[in-house]
Amino acid sequence: MAPAPAALDPRTPVLVGVGQLNVRVDRGEDPMEPVAMLAEAARRAAADTGGAADRLLAGLDTVAVVDILSWRYRDPAALVAAHLGAAPARRWSTVAGGNYPQTLLNRAAVDISAGRADAVLVGGAEAWRTRTAARKAGTDLGWTVQGDDASPTEMLGDETPLAHEDEIARGLFMPVQLYPIFESAVRAAAGRDQAEHQRVVSELWARFSEVAAANPHAWIREARTAEEIRTAGPDNRMIGHPYPKLMNSNNSVEQAAALIVCSVERARDLGIPTDRWVFPWTGTDAHDTWFVGNRISLHRSPAIGIAGKKALELAAVGVDDLAHVDVYSCFPSAVQVAATELGLGLERQLTVTGGLSFAGGPWNDYVSHSIATMAEVLRADAGSVGLVTANGGYLTKHAFGVYSTTPPPRGRFAHRDCQAEVDAVGSVDLVADHEGAVRIEAATVMHDRDGKPEQAYLATRTPDRHRSWCTSTDDDVIALVTHDEPVGVAAHRTADGTLSL
Repeated sequence: MAPAPAALDPRTPVLVGVGQLNVRVDRGEDPMEPVAMLAEAARRAAADTGGAADRLLAGLDTVAVVDILSWRYRDPAALVAAHLGAAPARRWSTVAGGNYPQTLLNRAAVDISAGRADAVLVGGAEAWRTRTAARKAGTDLGWTVQGDDASPTEMLGDETPLAHEDEIARGLFMPVQLYPIFESAVRAAAGRDQAEHQRVVSELWARFSEVAAANPHAWIREARTAEEIRTAGPDNRMIGHPYPKLMNSNNSVEQAAALIVCSVERARDLGIPTDRWVFPWTGTDAHDTWFVGNRISLHRSPAIGIAGKKALELAAVGVDDLAHVDVYSCFPSAVQVAATELGLGLERQLTVTGGLSFAGGPWNDYVSHSIATMAEVLRADAGSVGLVTANGGYLTKHAFGVYSTTPPPRGRFAHRDCQAEVDAVGSVDLVADHEGAVRIEAATVMHDRDGKPEQAYLATRTPDRHRSWCTSTDDDVIALVTHDEPVGVAAHRTADGTLSL
């Protein structure tokens, strides 16, 4: 039996406040720079606690900001803290990666448990529409520029590039290219033809759009039918086969989210009512092979399987015990891979937000929104258990969190780094100069802005099972990838990576 709140260890971490912000510049609202957006989301999170909001913000000892792409700050946490009247001893920033909101929350919970922190703000913000428009117009936004001496007290994450030099040489380094490649591998592994699989995926995405339509924090609150989602046209152009625009993450948003985590002792001192408390039960982190070319399989993720299941094991729950789930959803392949690895059926509801296509995909910060929304959902369904999954890179970096309004069943937050176990799964060799016979393993065709096919990108296996990347502009190859069954087809690769049938 879980301990009653009065019997809790005072070092128990608890999520006490969440805040989300949409700046609707598309509807005439004035733009805000990202640090100001995050500060406003933090104020909303503090008000959400129902406790002494001003004292909570002034007493933050740690401010952790997820990597911001729409404006480059040297130390964004310092600027957010200044907006809030706080003077945190620790100011964290991260490298790029959609896993970092959950990773930061895991780190905050560990540090609070160990007595290294008492009140931590985690969050991020993006003003991508405004930044894109300013670049196009050559406009100076006048946003804050910090001096060369500004720096966070800690930078979290490995800054090693996620793309192999051979992948970069072939122009294969964008998520919009790689996730549809994963999709073709997922489809082939499921034994579906292209039309059948597109129906399955579009029905999945239609259910996500229905959730977004009911989510007051979503950027797009319009339920779309499966037919609308899968049918390419002027307003839904094909980008990377088989994904039209509505199956891609929507980063053209202005969104911020903030999470406030503190110790039970601090929560009580601030007078935060226990009905606002959401407990992180467990957290895990791991990454798959840094380079996609070295993955054992393109339709599986050992890191999701191992770290995700460990988060559930530490929480003493199974997938059937989860009332609410938010699976990272930048593209449909990411959802399907995670669902397979975790044993979640596609027929169940896999999002509380509506996902990155509809709720909004503010680059690295979506999971701050998914955790915030999960907290609201759990408060409304007291005693239930929720799982949040987070993904960074090309299905590369992963983090997981299990949450509930009841205290952890084992009386404390538990965290594991699962990297050693993931590394033991192994990898395959990537060869850049293979010439000769290959078999296609997975593929996509990228389209231009008018929806016309431009170039095929293909993962292939050599006769000795090494992986080798290929490209092609050949009409027959493009037709094979977009209309027939490319996976398993024998082909020829030149030393420079050109594939022909």
